[in-house]
Amino acid sequence: MSTSKSGSMNSLMASLSTSFGKVPPVAVPAMLDCILASTGLPPSSLFASLLDAFPNLIKDILEEDEKLGRDRCKYLTSLVGALCHLLKKLGANNNALQSFMSRSFIPLLKLVHASDRELLNQIGELFINVVIETNSWVVVEENLVPFFVRFVGLSTGMPQHKESDAFECAVFKGLNDLRNVVGVVKEHMLSPSGPFPLPISCHILTLMLDASLHSLQSASISELIVANDYYAEKFAANLIWDLCNLTERLLLQSLEHRSCTIHFFLPIIFKAFVSYRSFEISVHGQKQILLRKSFLEKIWKCCRTLFSLGPLERRDAYNVLSMYFSSLPCTEQCDVADTSMSEEEFDIRSEKEFWDEIKRGLVDKEGLVRKQSLQMLKNVLPINGGSQPSSGVSDTKLCERSIPRGMTKRELWADKEAKSMGIGKINKSADQNLNSHQQWEAFILLYEMLEEYGTHLVEAAWNHQVSLLLQFSMSHVNFASLVDGIHRNQCEIVGEIFNWLSILWERGFCHDNPQVRCLIMQSFLGIEWKNYGNSAKSVPETFVLGPFIQALNDPVHHKEFGVKGVYSSRIIEGAAQFFHQYTSCLNERNRIAFLSKLASAAKQQSFSRAGLMGLAECIALAACRNDSEADWCEDAFLDMANVEISSENFLQHDKATLLDILRFVIESSRQHFNPNYRFRVCDKVLEAAASVVCVFEVPLEILLHFISTLPRELTDYGGSLRVKVQEWLSGCGKKHCSSRCYNTDVKLLKSLHEFPKKFTSCHCLVDDFLIYDDEDLDAWEFEIKRWARVLFLAIKEEHHLMPILEFIQNHGANICNQNNDMEWIPVKFLILTLSLVHELQIMHERAAEYGTEVQRRSEFSSPETLFLLNDGEVAILIENFTEIFLLILEELVSFANLSCSIYSSSTAIDDMDLPSSVRGKLGGPSQRRLSSSTTAAVLQAVTAVKSVAAISSWCAKFKSDVLLNFASSFLWKFFLKIVSFPSCDSETGAEISVAGYEALAPALRALASVFSPQILDTIRENDKFLLLKLEGTPLLDSLALSFLQNINNLLAVGVLARTRRAVLLNWKWLCLESLLSIPSHADVSGLHLEEGNCVYSEAALRLIFTDLVESLENAGEDSVLSMLRSVRLALGLFAKGTLHSVISSCNGVDVQMMWHLVRSSWILHVSCNKRRVAPIAALLSSVLHSSVFGDENMHVTNKAPGPLKWLIENIIEEGKKSPRTIRLAALHLTGLWLSNPRTIKYYIKELKLLSLYGSVAFDEDFEAELQDNFDAKTEVSLLAKSADPELTEVFINTELYGRVSVAALFYKLADLADMVGSTNETEDCLAALESGKLFLLELLDSVVNDKDLAKELYKKYSAIHRRKIRAWQMICVLSRFACEDIVGQVIQSLHTSLCRNNLPAVRQYLETFAINIYLKFPSLVVEQLVPILRDYDMRPQALSSYVFITANVILHASEAFKFMHLDNLLPPIVPLLTSHHHSLRGFTQLLVYQVLCKLFPTLDSGDSQIIALEKRCFEDLKSYLAKNSDCVRLRASMEGYLDAYNPKSSVTPGGIFINRVEELEFECVPVSLMEQVLTFLNDVREDLRCSMARDVVIIKNESLRVDEELDRMEISSNVQEQKLLSQQPCLDFQKKVTLLKHEKKDDNVTSFFGNKETNGQIFEMEKDDLLLDQLLQSRSLAMERIRASRQPFILVASLLDRIPNLAGLARTCEVFKASGLAIADASILRDKQFQLISVTAEKWVPIIEVPVNSVKVFLEKKKQEGFSILGLEQTANSIPLDQYTFPAKTVLVLGREKEGIPVDVIHVLDACIEIPQLGVVRSLNVHVSGAIALWEYTRQQRSQ
Repeated sequence: MSTSKSGSMNSLMASLSTSFGKVPPVAVPAMLDCILASTGLPPSSLFASLLDAFPNLIKDILEEDEKLGRDRCKYLTSLVGALCHLLKKLGANNNALQSFMSRSFIPLLKLVHASDRELLNQIGELFINVVIETNSWVVVEENLVPFFVRFVGLSTGMPQHKESDAFECAVFKGLNDLRNVVGVVKEHMLSPSGPFPLPISCHILTLMLDASLHSLQSASISELIVANDYYAEKFAANLIWDLCNLTERLLLQSLEHRSCTIHFFLPIIFKAFVSYRSFEISVHGQKQILLRKSFLEKIWKCCRTLFSLGPLERRDAYNVLSMYFSSLPCTEQCDVADTSMSEEEFDIRSEKEFWDEIKRGLVDKEGLVRKQSLQMLKNVLPINGGSQPSSGVSDTKLCERSIPRGMTKRELWADKEAKSMGIGKINKSADQNLNSHQQWEAFILLYEMLEEYGTHLVEAAWNHQVSLLLQFSMSHVNFASLVDGIHRNQCEIVGEIFNWLSILWERGFCHDNPQVRCLIMQSFLGIEWKNYGNSAKSVPETFVLGPFIQALNDPVHHKEFGVKGVYSSRIIEGAAQFFHQYTSCLNERNRIAFLSKLASAAKQQSFSRAGLMGLAECIALAACRNDSEADWCEDAFLDMANVEISSENFLQHDKATLLDILRFVIESSRQHFNPNYRFRVCDKVLEAAASVVCVFEVPLEILLHFISTLPRELTDYGGSLRVKVQEWLSGCGKKHCSSRCYNTDVKLLKSLHEFPKKFTSCHCLVDDFLIYDDEDLDAWEFEIKRWARVLFLAIKEEHHLMPILEFIQNHGANICNQNNDMEWIPVKFLILTLSLVHELQIMHERAAEYGTEVQRRSEFSSPETLFLLNDGEVAILIENFTEIFLLILEELVSFANLSCSIYSSSTAIDDMDLPSSVRGKLGGPSQRRLSSSTTAAVLQAVTAVKSVAAISSWCAKFKSDVLLNFASSFLWKFFLKIVSFPSCDSETGAEISVAGYEALAPALRALASVFSPQILDTIRENDKFLLLKLEGTPLLDSLALSFLQNINNLLAVGVLARTRRAVLLNWKWLCLESLLSIPSHADVSGLHLEEGNCVYSEAALRLIFTDLVESLENAGEDSVLSMLRSVRLALGLFAKGTLHSVISSCNGVDVQMMWHLVRSSWILHVSCNKRRVAPIAALLSSVLHSSVFGDENMHVTNKAPGPLKWLIENIIEEGKKSPRTIRLAALHLTGLWLSNPRTIKYYIKELKLLSLYGSVAFDEDFEAELQDNFDAKTEVSLLAKSADPELTEVFINTELYGRVSVAALFYKLADLADMVGSTNETEDCLAALESGKLFLLELLDSVVNDKDLAKELYKKYSAIHRRKIRAWQMICVLSRFACEDIVGQVIQSLHTSLCRNNLPAVRQYLETFAINIYLKFPSLVVEQLVPILRDYDMRPQALSSYVFITANVILHASEAFKFMHLDNLLPPIVPLLTSHHHSLRGFTQLLVYQVLCKLFPTLDSGDSQIIALEKRCFEDLKSYLAKNSDCVRLRASMEGYLDAYNPKSSVTPGGIFINRVEELEFECVPVSLMEQVLTFLNDVREDLRCSMARDVVIIKNESLRVDEELDRMEISSNVQEQKLLSQQPCLDFQKKVTLLKHEKKDDNVTSFFGNKETNGQIFEMEKDDLLLDQLLQSRSLAMERIRASRQPFILVASLLDRIPNLAGLARTCEVFKASGLAIADASILRDKQFQLISVTAEKWVPIIEVPVNSVKVFLEKKKQEGFSILGLEQTANSIPLDQYTFPAKTVLVLGREKEGIPVDVIHVLDACIEIPQLGVVRSLNVHVSGAIALWEYTRQQRSQ
């Protein structure tokens, strides 16, 4: 091209570039035509120039943001439009089209942002138009389609064939050219190696397919043949083939791939398949048929895969299926039918997996998934999802039916609501049928109610619809008969309806509203399954074991659970009955499998107390089978029985599995500490196990595990489950069981007899050595203990023991000879003997406890009977085992002596090279730093010594006539060997020493427990080797000191690891405890030492005590109990030393020693776990020892707190945070104070704190710990004896016990105080009296002067209320300490308190205390009580109390003072019968009548003149009070109270606490007489108010009806008034003049207005008033104009009662100028809260008072005035707010906050509107809802 032409072309390009930015895209073709015509350029030249200049033309546009602005988009559209127009001019020019695609079209697509959808569509449409007009499908198919398909495939990792390399090279060249011009602005987007945007690729492919399909549909067949040669058809077929393959691949890729597939590919593919059932294509020269059926099958396969991947994938699968059903409905027919294709169409609805997925989606936790599933279900079903469900009963028929009889008010309301929704009423007639459409409509209605609608609608329709569905569940007309037979095979399954009902139940159980959850549960359990045949078994098992069990765990269903000790509820009982019905049709194996799944729920989720109890109840009843059910099952499953016989092994395995799972249920109950609750759970689980499992059918190990899980207290002697367990072990003999069940006891005993041999056999040989460690021993010990426990449960007769006894004798007698026998393990035999001894000890203890308990509680059991009950079979067992143990004891001693050689073996000590595995084992239960062989040898020695110690102590206990010197000698020699063992500086030697002390602990415990003269001789014989003894030297000094020196030296060596040092310390304190306990056991056994001899010296004892105290601060958790017990024993020995007992003479413990002890023990207590009972009780009994508590120097020293007082103050103060600490402290301290009354005066502050502390709150795990933990039980029993054991038993596990114990203490002290002045008077009696008086005055001073206790204004149940009650309860107990010397102070404080304002709960205790004081001091009645009664200006409340006091003083006085009190007290209270105060008047009437009835007998008939006047007056008064109806009603409501009241028993601890704790929770306070009177009077007033309110409503309703008749008269009068106002702005009106009091004249004055001066003043006033009237009138006219400008919209809020909502609505009505707001009560306008929120809106908006009962009348009236009556409510026919057009005159009714609009009001409405809601929470505040609706009305009116 020449230079001139080049320049002109450049100028043309520049001109075009300017024009593209100014000329609209639609004008570009015309502009180009003009240019071509004017310049004479050919289109090809202009096209080439534009294409070459393309990079420069778009350079400026692409320099800024990625997303283009509107002007730039228009510029690009014009540029592309110009190129496309020139391509059309060129015609079918393939080269030009290829150049355009590679150099312009594709690069531009890569530059355009994916969100610029409009620009992409415009560019794509321009290009598609070129292809269509130039018929260039072949070029596009060969170049563009493979290009985009390849990039889409590359994004998924698909391998690609390089068939379009030339075109791609051209594209890459065009991208490079463009990048060189644009530069670095968008270089990353133009990189040829970069991926092409996936959404753009999919978009372009979709546009091309859509264009080809459109071309096919718009052209005829002949046109296709002539013009296009079927290129469009081939193009569409080939492209849809590619897209189908890509779709299948993309759906299983990332979220972006699925999104592009769903938004681009699938809509166009489904569109294609709507018109074409198949496409014929050519793939590699071979003809292929793409069928719609095959594609849909692949799509369904992809969807199934997506369902299993995750929530996002599932949601995309739902989108695909929704698109499928919206594009390909079941009734769709192809426009172009291919008659040759006779293959059946694929329908996803015929796939079972599809329906299963819908069911899963309907119960999904994600709300969006549930919505999609529901919408998909609506699309599938041939019904209108929004249509109104019908019950199948016509409206006429509904109207004809009368209201069912026996319906409650709530049911009647629900029935009305159901009718308003068009679903009819419950009708159980047999002729009512539902077709499948109606059943599906009912299902969808119920589901939508649960998801969308209010609670009241669910309550209204639920039971009705579910009853109808269940009624026809077994009929032939159900879901199975869906239209056209679609998925008939899937729904024809019997009970399929229950699969869908389970969806509704599951959603109901998960509803947000607890009321709905309760309703659904009650509805489900209320179904009478027997009325529906055996349909209960059709309920899906997955639902029963999943959602239903989870719902059963919901606490909202068990509100009555645990009340008054009843651990059940109606829901639990109903659920158990359902499970019984559900499993009644199952055969044995299926039942066991179901029970295993049911019990496994305890492993899968955490259960609450009620939930676990419900699970146990359900398991028990599901396992239970009565005889009728067994017979039915035998008939129903006759064929199955043969199969079960052949698969007996499988059945036994199933039963073993079930028993193991049931064990876990029992273990789960341990987290709930209440013993009664645990018994209930265990009882039910055991009942289930016994119902389906025979013990011979399960392995013995499983059985042992199961029984060992049961709490011991339930299966030991006296246990609640012992008999039941024994019956089960002996064979149930039930009908459904095997015949071999009768021989269960024989088989079980055989297994138990064979167990020892199997147990002791060897299984752990390593290189011909027995290798085991502590973990192995623990496992063996648990195993053999389980066996021993079951053994003694299964044994019934003596001969059952013979195989066990023979085994013990045979193996025990030759244990030394068989030590090297590799076929058995001696250690296991020793463990077996230890476990048997342990079990026998427990059996003996429990039998003794049981006998004591029976003897205490039964008045008819003699000691002989108790012996037979407890000691009969136990004595036989003890006798037999003791004899066997004696036979083998000597051999065991020899074996132990042989085994203990390890402690003196130099070989073991020199073995210092430990295996690396042992050295590296720093954690875990076994921490011995020994080699494996040495560990085994050490463990054998320890176990052997334990066995000898246990058996020797056991035999000595029951065989006192047998000499066991050889065993005692061995144990003492072992003790001497260990304490004389030199300290070793090697780790191995130290570890062996630790093991020696481990064995020494049980040895010393055994020696101490059986300390006797024979053992004393043994000590003297063996002790001479240790050191020479001088005459009179303490017996155990050298042993104890040698022990301490040796073990302390071992600790000081420092070769032991820290954890091993802690273990050694634990053994140290255990051994020391045993050494210190020897003197106590010696006293019990009656051992008397020779004169001058003793056990310990004072120096040794002080050394031991010092060592203990210094170690207390750093005591380990395992050592705490043994150390504290040692302290207790040491203090006891010091006390014995002062008495010159078995301890050498000493001065006891001094104050300094106690200071060291209390400080160390306090540090220990602070670091201990406050939830553990044993350490707390041990500390109290040890440090606060009875031997030192009586020393007053320990409490106060030099007027400063002593050590004990310091400790007690800290413990009680800390006890505020630790309820267990303060309860145990109260138990121990009150016992000590009772024994030492002289010390009470030092602890008034602490007693006061205990009295005011606590509330009735049960600590259930406290009682459980006492039962389960032997140490806890022992330590609590060692605390000081309680003043009242019965009260302690009742209250010890409550926080109330602190003040209960103090009350019991002072009640006992009062008994001592009563002995003052008698011959039995002691120093303790005087101390008791003085302490009681001191405490009484302290409490009275507190209630009068304390800041909190003296308050008069306080809330009920508040902290102050509680403290007042506690204080006066204690003062009542202390009333016995009121003496002559302090009674004046007492009465003064009492009168002050009575005159103050107090609640009745507090005042009743003041009255009780006052009654007892006046009864104790009769002279005070005349001196003080009578003047008080005559003070009629006193507060009515105080007068009421004094009236009560007076009446009871009269009624309960002694005979000597009764009538004197009557004469003095009755006259002052009679005037109060006429009191103006209603409660005082009624109270006095009640009490005076009681006095008159008791002390005034009926007069004899006769001459009334001979009867004194006052007597006749009192008789008439008594008659009036007896016959007056109001008085009779008052007395009836108080029936029994006055007769039961006893002021003397009401001041006892039992009268205050124990009689009421079972019924009341608030501080054990009964309802007072005054409270009952006030309640009665309030109820009477409330009835009167309700009656008056009903009258007011009736009057208002009548006025509304009258208003309707007077409407016309009112309108005419208003018109005349308006005319008058418009004509005369200044109006005169009559002004009424009311004279003031001081202005009134006498009657002789003829006229008030006769005075001229007065007339002048009045005329001046009237003149001023005239100006005021004109101002008021003009303001009135202005207000009328404002009212006329208001919108004709009335908001009815009469159903609302919350003031904030009403005030907010008033404000909203004023903002939008509503013409009125209707409320139920206009008095709320004066409420401060209303005025604060409304901000004076009530002064401007017209507010109408419309009571609730008048709403319907008001709405009917407004409807006659032309208003449309609307309701804002969610109903089945509600119209969305944004779709409703409001009439000009509208009345909008708002419903109640929770219930909504009542049914009777809904019937009056013209329509219901609802606010569309999109979030999870489906509820709006009623004020917000009303404001939204009012704004929408305003918006519509403003737009008109």
